[in-house]
Amino acid sequence: MGFKDVFLQHPERRYIMFGGGGGVGKTTFSAAAGYWLAAHGKKVLVFSVDPQASLTDIFKKDIFGKGPVPIMQNLWAQEIDADKHIKAYQQEIRQKILDMYGLPAVPEEIENYIQAASAEPAMEESAMFDAVVDVVMKGDYDYYIYDLVPLGHALYYLSMAKVYDEWINKVTQLRKEMREYEDMVSRLQHKKESEQDQILKELLYIKGRINTSAGILTDKTKTAFFFVLIPEAGVINDTQKAAKLFASFDVPLSGYVVNRVIPHELLDQNIPDYLRHRIAMQDQHLGSLSAAFGEQVLARAPEMERDVTGLPMIEKLADIMFA
Repeated sequence: MGFKDVFLQHPERRYIMFGGGGGVGKTTFSAAAGYWLAAHGKKVLVFSVDPQASLTDIFKKDIFGKGPVPIMQNLWAQEIDADKHIKAYQQEIRQKILDMYGLPAVPEEIENYIQAASAEPAMEESAMFDAVVDVVMKGDYDYYIYDLVPLGHALYYLSMAKVYDEWINKVTQLRKEMREYEDMVSRLQHKKESEQDQILKELLYIKGRINTSAGILTDKTKTAFFFVLIPEAGVINDTQKAAKLFASFDVPLSGYVVNRVIPHELLDQNIPDYLRHRIAMQDQHLGSLSAAFGEQVLARAPEMERDVTGLPMIEKLADIMFA
């Protein structure tokens, strides 16, 4: 089965994700898949929250933080500005504190706390995934191609969803028991909603959003997840480990795509020895790739003669991927 077959056989898989280590070509593959689908009449959004993964460079258009930017017929690209989302988050927290306690201004120690909390990597990741949920929940496109942040972040996020779930369930159970007791005591007093309940409501709202995004990542019917890798021992090892981890979080793995394969035709030409050695080394690695992943290797893309930027090069890569 080839890469193209996955799309033809599963038109219901509308969330397409490319994962893998840094620098393996996730963004270029995202762009090429988006191009191919758009060329075949589908309305597609390619989007990224990874500041290193520049759709701006690949599409040769200024995209960052500008919402969905049209690239060609049926194709839009969006780079989400996580910092902007964090600032909006901070503002929301301030507003809630002012409203809840009727204060004229946010006390200094609380402001310091908000600033410190916002510097936490977890805050950045929440803001990123929140942005992703915003994009996906609108449902404006036939396909969403998500250039996934490096593996660790996604896993961290999925585990966070599980931890959150357990934690909220405990809190909810406690509140239920408390409420039964309170009901007896204050059946006659119509007490307004207690602060704890407001906080719980907030937690349930956050949980809902986390579960939505974790749900998108793990919905086997709607999601296709591809690992991008290159024929190098370290990358193959890391990918095998990551694939196991992802499987334990039920991420639906659709297959592997290999990038930067040096073309064999070069062996017929007058090339330096080091290049012959590299091709021989790659052959070994491709052998171990086939042994490890078998028929799940869906496409191989060659080392291109120049960077994949601009639509003509993207089209060239798309033709190879979907051959």
